[in-house]
Amino acid sequence: MIVRDRPHGLALFFVMRGSVLPSILPALAVNVLFAGVVTVVHGVFLDHKIQVTTAPFSLIGLALAIFLGFRNSAAYDRYWEGRKLWGEMVHASRSWARGVMAYLRPGGEGPSRQALVMTVAAMAHALRHQLRGSDARGDLLRCLGPEEVARVAGRRNVPAALLQQAGRDLGECLRQGQLDAQMAAVMENRLAELTACAAGCERIASTPIPFAYTLLLHRTAYIYCFLLPFGLVDTLHGLTPLVVGLVAYTFFGLDALGDEIEDPFGTQLNHLPLDALCTTIETSLREALGETELPPAPQPERYVLT
Repeated sequence: MIVRDRPHGLALFFVMRGSVLPSILPALAVNVLFAGVVTVVHGVFLDHKIQVTTAPFSLIGLALAIFLGFRNSAAYDRYWEGRKLWGEMVHASRSWARGVMAYLRPGGEGPSRQALVMTVAAMAHALRHQLRGSDARGDLLRCLGPEEVARVAGRRNVPAALLQQAGRDLGECLRQGQLDAQMAAVMENRLAELTACAAGCERIASTPIPFAYTLLLHRTAYIYCFLLPFGLVDTLHGLTPLVVGLVAYTFFGLDALGDEIEDPFGTQLNHLPLDALCTTIETSLREALGETELPPAPQPERYVLT
């Protein structure tokens, strides 16, 4: 996620970090170069004048802009839902830690407070790695230790396994008399909230926007922008490459931005900062346990918070 102050004035035109321009620059450069060639030859290829009126471009451009807007709205809905789910995960994990520290009686033969709290911290890290397809072992070892990591290492869905373990530990605390039945029910609700958040993230990651819809808009946008010079060259003459470049920048940029935010859990510049969110969760839970050696506070690097 890009974290920076909004530039003002001319500085806004030179911002590259966080812009979609680097990803669309090759296609944009080819489009503008092609428009320049069409302008030089006045739309004549092989002794044939290719002449198109601006009317169809107006109709197609309006429809394309509307459909690109709809597609980007759908992509942003997925991004916004993922953002809300991880915000709810921060809330539920803190509530879980507060309940453990306030109502779980120390001592006894049941699981310790630290085990109950750090299992949830490990779950957040495991979910992040699962969504990004990376290795969670290092974070799990730091939060749980080798024995607990070995117990869940063979599971396909590690976050779900860790929540199941937290539920079993909660039940054991109830059986050992370390927790009242009423508070155990409240604590179970916290685990249910975490389970719902994890399932929501998995649903977003496993059900993308239909590929055929994305492909249709992508093809239409590119065909439109490469045919546009033939409709403008007779009226705009030397300004044709500039106008074509502005239109192509808008359509190519909207298309690329929709592709980027469709899956909000990746590692691109405009994706959610899952590393920072997991660090925030782990820090909050360790502070609830009374620990003083905490992970470093997340800081953006070159305006990017991962």
